[in-house]
Amino acid sequence: MKYTYLIVVMLLFFNCKRNSPDEKNGNANKTEDVKQLGSDTLQNDAVVPTYQNIELTDVDKSITIELKQKTLIEKKDEREELQELIINKSYINATKDFTVNFTYPLLNESYKDSHRNFNEFITDHYVNITATEADILESKSLCDSIEAENFREERLIDYKIYNVNDRLVSVLFYKENFYSGAMHPSYTFDCFNFDLNEGVFMTYEDFFVQGSENEVLEILNEKITAKIQSGDMYYDCWEVSSADFLVSKNNFVLNETNIEFYFDDCVMCPSYTGSYSIEIPLVDFMSVLKKYELNPLLL
Repeated sequence: MKYTYLIVVMLLFFNCKRNSPDEKNGNANKTEDVKQLGSDTLQNDAVVPTYQNIELTDVDKSITIELKQKTLIEKKDEREELQELIINKSYINATKDFTVNFTYPLLNESYKDSHRNFNEFITDHYVNITATEADILESKSLCDSIEAENFREERLIDYKIYNVNDRLVSVLFYKENFYSGAMHPSYTFDCFNFDLNEGVFMTYEDFFVQGSENEVLEILNEKITAKIQSGDMYYDCWEVSSADFLVSKNNFVLNETNIEFYFDDCVMCPSYTGSYSIEIPLVDFMSVLKKYELNPLLL
């Protein structure tokens, strides 16, 4: 009995010795994982965490919202290249109740009389400064909240402009609405495509075949899914619904190689991540483009 007891003790001892290196290696691997995660997070400078299982703090979200908006504002367009065609207009009015800061393009009518069609729509209907200021004041007068009356509203409009084969100008307007007391402004978008030859605005139906919305949406969502899977700043985004796409299907700008659809916050991505737009090569849409000579997208 005594010898049996000694044998059992010795077996347990040698078994522990064999397991110790594995346990040490396991702990080392865990430590390495923690170090790697911390190192990557620091290298990213807390700008856009790429780990889908990390829950962002309010500070993280604040940083990423600012980065997202900065990326939009600094995005390169063709304003300089088109400086002879466009006339850059600006309007600023700062009062105790609001600030209106609008920057928008007009087309040089000395090149073509039909450019007036673009200019009248932008000044009289889209920008419409007088109506905008009246709307702000009316909204404040209708509100019975003392705190709301003390909120100061800021409205900004700016734009990006692109040219396609000297036949078409694409204009993206981005609107920034900001209320005192809010942490960040919100952004909304409107896109217009103007045929320089015909002097008319073009819509989705002028570029794409009738009934192609489902196919275009499928191409768009495939691109979004690919970006989500690659972790390319789309980690909390989602596919665009059919209803949202039908509302926003005219919200796209063009250049000679790509089409870029724009969506307001919470349509494709939350405010703190992703992008306001999804850019796709024109060649991906060849099966749904209208095949007629007036379509400037035909390659």
